[in-house]
Amino acid sequence: MARSNQLVVPQATQALEQLKMEAAQTLGVQVPADGYYGNVSTRDAGSLGGYITKKLVQIAEQQLSGGLR
Repeated sequence: MARSNQLVVPQATQALEQLKMEAAQTLGVQVPADGYYGNVSTRDAGSLGGYITKKLVQIAEQQLSGGLR
């Protein structure tokens, strides 16, 4: 099945992968060696998604406020 998600800024791929790894490490979620997250529990996947969303909102707020807090 082909992915329907496409990044608006393709250069963001590496930054998003780094954020995903940071989230997994912070939350204690085992990162699959093959990169396939289909076997990650629903709870862990939701935690990862929530953490990533929270971080992205923080980054956007910092950029909108014109600097670091």
